[in-house]
Amino acid sequence: MASHIVKSYDEQLRKLNDTLVRMGGVVESQISAAMQALTRRDPDLALATVAGDARVDELERQVDEQVVTLLALRQPMASDLRLVVGSLRIASDLERMADYAKNVAKRSVALSQMTPVSIAATLPRMGRVAQEMVKDVLDAYVARDVDKAVAVWNRDEELDALHASLFRELVTHMMEDARNITPATHLLFIAKNLERIGDHATNVAEAIHFQVVGRMLSDARPKGGEASVAVVVPGATAGDA
Repeated sequence: MASHIVKSYDEQLRKLNDTLVRMGGVVESQISAAMQALTRRDPDLALATVAGDARVDELERQVDEQVVTLLALRQPMASDLRLVVGSLRIASDLERMADYAKNVAKRSVALSQMTPVSIAATLPRMGRVAQEMVKDVLDAYVARDVDKAVAVWNRDEELDALHASLFRELVTHMMEDARNITPATHLLFIAKNLERIGDHATNVAEAIHFQVVGRMLSDARPKGGEASVAVVVPGATAGDA
């Protein structure tokens, strides 16, 4: 960020940046905890993750307030305006990522009480890719690294392909044994949540590109496969997909 004659303006911009970075760190921890709760079948950790979502919501509220203050009092222009408006968009995407992590945690509570479904390593791999994308895009934001942001944007294709593969695998388990339907459906929702986390990471990458370069990415977002499911189990909500 460039320095300004009015030092309090610089301080407000730094405060906005710090709040957003702190929010990103909490979101990253939430996703990691949700995946640990799932793989360890740990309902206590899952419930703690669900409760932790309130912290993300509070940080988003702080970003909103800081953006409004900057727009009202400083009337930023050019790169400053891109920084401020982009921060608002990034905060929204981070909040949605945390919501999806909360959904994964909720599903893992239910799964911890069921007989495990035997699946390959695709779901844990999806979790790792999603977490890596979030970490890398946050690093790109801190460093204002456009190349790293674009690399995250391109990696969304890998996560989509994993999602499509896992979808087919779980549907096969459901067809082979009706007892697998409920746990496999929970896993389908979890996989969709992870895929959506990847989508929001690419949104952040696009916002970083706009903040630094001054224009949106011109190419269409790469997609690695499509998967959908019409199976619904009790407890499904609009926020799950």
